[in-house]
Formats: sequence, structure tokens, C-alpha cells
Amino acid sequence: MDNITVLTFTMTAYTVMENYKHGLFTMFLLLYSITIILNSLLITVIHQNKALHQPMNVFTCMLSINEIYGSTSLFPAIMVVLMSETHEVIVKWCMAQVYFLHTYAAAEFFILAVMGYDRYAAICFPLHYHSIMSNSKVAKLVALAGLYPLIVFSCFYSLTLQLSFCGKVMQKLYCVNMELVKNSCSNDSQLYISTVGLVILPLFVVPQVVMIAFSYVKISRVCMNLSRESQRNALKTCIPHLLSLLIYTIGLLFEIIQTRFDMTRVSFETRIFLSLYFVIPSITNPVLYGLGTQIVRVHILNLFVRYKILPTNLTKAVVA
Repeated sequence: MDNITVLTFTMTAYTVMENYKHGLFTMFLLLYSITIILNSLLITVIHQNKALHQPMNVFTCMLSINEIYGSTSLFPAIMVVLMSETHEVIVKWCMAQVYFLHTYAAAEFFILAVMGYDRYAAICFPLHYHSIMSNSKVAKLVALAGLYPLIVFSCFYSLTLQLSFCGKVMQKLYCVNMELVKNSCSNDSQLYISTVGLVILPLFVVPQVVMIAFSYVKISRVCMNLSRESQRNALKTCIPHLLSLLIYTIGLLFEIIQTRFDMTRVSFETRIFLSLYFVIPSITNPVLYGLGTQIVRVHILNLFVRYKILPTNLTKAVVA
């Protein structure tokens, strides 16, 4: 960090947004507010109702905490840079954002993998579910999902922290590690970190993929021997998780496309969409696991009735 020759990075993606910055600022603020409100509501409802203190809801709560962490790492910084005159960001702030966003993305995938394992235990071993997903095991899975991404990325990111920067242009709305590496003064360092990144990548992906694949292979085998009604019930419990995985995977592919390919010829509207898609789960996940789950939906509506946000006679109709 002592050898930094560039003090700020210029975020060139914002230059084409100058004429729309007030409208975009409002949009970003709205997205951030919705994310915070939805996830905070889900966390509050789960925390306040002991009936919801089940392993799946514990992981759902952890997922919502991660959504707040990720969106807070992104939206405030975007809004500040958008409204600035130079569209510059201090190098140290940029490096901090890289750490937050990458650990958010890594933790998201690990939490989804743990939730897949929970669905496997619930569907394949319903009579032994609570002994399999004991409080101690849930605590270990929560700790693993929180610490593993931090430790693995920190080991890799320590290489980036040693770089000095001569380039000062970033073609994205936010800072990512690959853009930092591209602005390094040393071509050898760029090649070395890129190579190490490819070597370490399996640590970010393989354990989660194996856990998810194992869970759904086992679930599929068990479902083949169930009645149609039981199959529908099993599918209903898996749909929110499968949709979350799909949305996350699409966002990850968009991020890879932006990082690895030249996006200068792509319209700024498309670039904005691609840049922000990876935080779409921050909004969709609380909807899928909150409003999409009947028991959670009931408690949310009861909370609204308690504070007189909804009339009592509407709740039964909505729940039904």
C-alpha cells in the first residue's frame, strides 16, 4: 500500500450517465431502500417468532444479513460517485469495496449451498431432520458459511494489497479485483495474480457445487419413489432455493462477461443492467423466502396487523 502512485481511479462508466444522473440516483436510492426494508423485515419477523426458529429460517436470516451487507457495499458508493463532478474514487476506498463485494458474492453462494443441504435433510430424512440439523450443526454451518469465504478471499486478496497502481481508469460502476489488477504498474504482477486467481477459483466454487449437486441428486432419487402429492410438496419447498440459485448464477455469468470482455461498445443501459444484476437476489430472496413461504407470510401479515398497517379482515384473504 505504501507504493501507490495513483491516488484515485476514474470510473468512466459514469461519464455517459451525466445527463441522467438525477433519475438514476433516485432509482439507485429506491433499489437500496427496498433491499434494506425487505431484508430487515424478514430478519425481524424470523427473530421475533419462535415458531420460525427452524434451521432453514436461520439460514434465510443469514442470507438477508448478507444481502444488506452486499447492497450497502454497493449502492451508497455508486450514488456518491454518480453525483460527483469528476466521478473519481479514492484508491483505498476502491480496494475496500472490492473486499466487501467479493466476500458478499462468495458468502452468498456458500449460504445457498448450505440451504440446499438443509432441503436434502428435510426431504430425504424427514423423521430424523431435527437430529441431523441439530443446533450445534446449524451453528457450525453458519460459522462455516460466514468465515470460509472471508478466509479464502483474504488469502488471495493479500496479493492485490501489495500492488502499486499506475493506471487510473475503471470501466465499471463499482470496483472489482480484476480492474485493480489491470491498473497495476507491473505486467508480471498482473499475470501472477490472474494465474493465482484461476488456481484458487475452485476453492470458491467446488465445495458449494458439490454440496448443491449432492443434495439435489439425493432429493431427485427420493422424489422418484414418492406419491405425486409428496413430489409436489417437495418441489414447493425447493422452488425458492432453485430460483435463488438460478438468479445468482445468471448474475455471476454477467459479472464474468463484464470482467473478461470489452464492454465499451455496449450501450450504457445494458452496462448498468449487467452491473446491477448481481444484487437482484438482494430483492428477490426476501420475497421468495418471505412472501413465498406461507408460514412466514402469515407472521409478516400478523406483524402488519399488530401495528395497524393492515386491517384484520384483509389478512385471512391474503393468507388464503
